[in-house]
Amino acid sequence: MTTLATPTICHGDTRIVASIAARLQSRPIVIQDVAPQLDCGRYPVKRVPGERVLVQADVFTDGHDSVSAQLLYRRAEEAEWRSTFMQALANDRWQASFTVDGIGVWLYTVRAWVDHFETWRRDLVKRRAADQDLSVEFLRGAALVEEAAQRTGSQALAHWAERLRDQSAAAEARYQAAQEPALHALMRAHPQPELVAEYDRVLAVTVDPPRARFSAWYEFFPRSTSPEIQRHGTFRDCEARLPYVASMGFDVLYLPPIHPIGVTQRKGRNNRVEAEAGDLGSPWAIGAAEGGHKALHPQLGTLDDFRRLLESARALGIEIALDIAFQCSPDHPYVTQHPQWFQQRPDGSIQYAENPPKKYQDIYPFHFECEDWRALWRELKSVVDFWIAEGVRVFRVDNPHTKPFAFWEWLIGEVKTAHPEVIFLSEAFTRPKVMHRLAKLGFTQSYTYFTWRNTRQELIEYFTELTQGDAREYFRPNLWPNTPDILTEYLQFSGRAGFMLRLVLAATLGASYGIYGPAFELMEHEPREPGSEEYLDSEKYQQRHWHLDRPDSLKSFIAHVNGVRRENPALHWDWGLRFHAVDNDALLCYSKRSEDGGNCVLCVVNLDPHHAQSGWLDLDLEALGMDPRQPFQAHDLLSGARYLWHGARNFVVLDPAQGPAHVLRLRRRVRTEHDFDYFL
Repeated sequence: MTTLATPTICHGDTRIVASIAARLQSRPIVIQDVAPQLDCGRYPVKRVPGERVLVQADVFTDGHDSVSAQLLYRRAEEAEWRSTFMQALANDRWQASFTVDGIGVWLYTVRAWVDHFETWRRDLVKRRAADQDLSVEFLRGAALVEEAAQRTGSQALAHWAERLRDQSAAAEARYQAAQEPALHALMRAHPQPELVAEYDRVLAVTVDPPRARFSAWYEFFPRSTSPEIQRHGTFRDCEARLPYVASMGFDVLYLPPIHPIGVTQRKGRNNRVEAEAGDLGSPWAIGAAEGGHKALHPQLGTLDDFRRLLESARALGIEIALDIAFQCSPDHPYVTQHPQWFQQRPDGSIQYAENPPKKYQDIYPFHFECEDWRALWRELKSVVDFWIAEGVRVFRVDNPHTKPFAFWEWLIGEVKTAHPEVIFLSEAFTRPKVMHRLAKLGFTQSYTYFTWRNTRQELIEYFTELTQGDAREYFRPNLWPNTPDILTEYLQFSGRAGFMLRLVLAATLGASYGIYGPAFELMEHEPREPGSEEYLDSEKYQQRHWHLDRPDSLKSFIAHVNGVRRENPALHWDWGLRFHAVDNDALLCYSKRSEDGGNCVLCVVNLDPHHAQSGWLDLDLEALGMDPRQPFQAHDLLSGARYLWHGARNFVVLDPAQGPAHVLRLRRRVRTEHDFDYFL
């Protein structure tokens, strides 16, 4: 008898020996490459209620035995797993899905086992096809079923075992019994415990409210909402402005900081270092004698006024988003009460914010690595808790990339454990990996580089990355053509058509987008100086009076585009985005298709705001769900025009003077039994 040598185990690890021994007692099952999965399960993927989580995994064993695999899933607070069997694809890849039906945290994993009964049943089919004697095979199957019956106490399985063992029955009857779906289901439901393996980690899904996936944001400065030119705006003025915002179809109204503004080192108009009498300062220089992050600017109104604003907004289907800017003016109470929370300079003064060569003397950043960091973190979380208690559920976070990752992961995790309905938008115009890390660790939505992506190639590359790669599992883009900080060179020189086409791009490339108004709809385009992205007479440093009823305003166009967004489910998500070929680089062609395939929107945008452009489209009809043998209707939802197109190649002309874009609802041709055609 040959003696097998004992394998050499590095480091004398007895756990490895035990593992090998256990595997020799049962057939090993391998579960690997489970997807979706972020950083080996370190971070959750994201969904909203009603969305599907499609899970795939490699599942296999040695030899030729069959395996069975199950997807396990549940809400985090549930004790018992729900399950569904996975379907085999190709090359040992398996797949199943579940639908999340409520906000909060969901968990999922995969388990699998060597399925001796399925192996027997599979081979029985082969043996029968080869005209072999099956009498012994029926007894082998009966033994497998009887073992399961004894283990589980199942009378139904015991009955099936008797049918397979009944030698008085015809072979065909016993064979048909072996193939009964009811028997298969019972055996799959009761695998041998020693053969079952589970994936080595449990993965998570963060399920956010629907507005996390599909939303239209509008930003204005409360102090600029007064109908009287010289008077400081109030929350009551903001309330009066709500119907205007709602009429354009926006469902999130973002307010810059609404707290007291510091006086020390206050910035003047156009960011002048020295303020003059009457200058209001920057709302981001938070804190004064009246209070800090939990106080309101006294000229805006009271907490009762703010609560009334929230209620009035919700009555119009609008959520108020507040700015979270964790920084202080020199006059903030924190500076005197907790000087240890700030960086001390060698001369004893407190370090103000800098981004060399820029200096922000009116702002003191927190020192997150101070010795008293725990108290600092708790206090900053209490700021968010305070506004949640007042009814706020959406926050836009200023410059989160300048604070520690660990801080945001802790704060957002704590907040969403208690309030899973809260949404955080990350305003991090920074390096890509930093932006993506912030999205992974908890931010619900993220600002993007769309603001500076202008050419066809730039847009295709960037949005393919966001919607077709792994980033789509966690990075929800929110597209802004302008912000109070950013007046791009493109908008400075592109005229009315430029504003229109950038709006169409933002509203259709992304399921979530926003504009800073009224600067956008009134096409504000004068920079502070040549080469600058700062606005002349920026609202960041002064009050403005806007003429909202100007005849050239884009408000009607914006309202129309937002109406198109609401009415077409294809525009409610980002994963359905596909780009199509055009023979003119000035034209961008892309489509979005709803999850159920029933709604398809094709957009063609002239990226040249000054000249008419034309070209031939080469459409991917399969991606569009169109039959290449049938004509289809392209209904322009902006102009109302309808076109009958045939095949993949179609010609378009877009003159920016008439309209810089087509937003086309594609409708399939349907012929009734009475030979009547209509388009669906």
